Amino acid sequence: MSGHSHWATIRRKKGAADAKRGQVFTRLAREITIAARDGGGDPSSNLRLQYAIDRARASNMPKDNIERAIKRGTGESKDGVIIEEIVYEGFAPNGIALMISCVTDNRNRAVAEIRHILNRSGGNMAEAGSVGWQFSRISFFSFPQADHDPDKIFELAVEAGADDVSFEDDMVEIVGPVEAFKEISDLLKSAGIEPEEAELRLSPNNETELDQEDTLQVLKVIDALEELDDVQDVYSNLFVSESIIAQMEEA
Repeated sequence: MSGHSHWATIRRKKGAADAKRGQVFTRLAREITIAARDGGGDPSSNLRLQYAIDRARASNMPKDNIERAIKRGTGESKDGVIIEEIVYEGFAPNGIALMISCVTDNRNRAVAEIRHILNRSGGNMAEAGSVGWQFSRISFFSFPQADHDPDKIFELAVEAGADDVSFEDDMVEIVGPVEAFKEISDLLKSAGIEPEEAELRLSPNNETELDQEDTLQVLKVIDALEELDDVQDVYSNLFVSESIIAQMEEA
């Protein structure tokens, strides 16, 4: 299983717990705001906004909250709140590289909270560019295989410019270059496939494997970072074995 698949699998195992967090709507609203700010408020011409709205609806976010977030992004709402999208770089214990994606209305708070968690765990913040070279931005899609023909999915993905298609745990994952995002999305839609995840994300170019104890230590640090209100995603070059994933399922 490749790195992006490892991390996607872990995120699915953690999904139930993540859904219980009290700040889910805040995170979703910020994501919608950033998407509307960068690509406009019309989801039909802004794929990032469309998927942000889809995720919000899947989490039962009220329609009024979604509309307010869009207006904040397009500038129609004059509430004075400025939302920034920032990626911080750092290291977890044992030298594991981290890219920490934030959407925040307070840059100073975000960096202070991240630094506190990393320092407390034996990691540290890093200078811009010192970690980022270890990751590449990719298009990522995942959805249940259900009754879909694997051969047809593979052909569709290749036609759209995908680099990799994997089938595991009854899930399909498609990875491709950033520039193929729209074409893959459009072809999935035309085939009647609604992705559970559809996003641009960072994927490690190479992974680092640790022993079980150190792996769990790093995962705890990542969990702590993801609990922060300002943090949207944490990407890592940690290789996680099947046995560790099995432990997470049992936890």
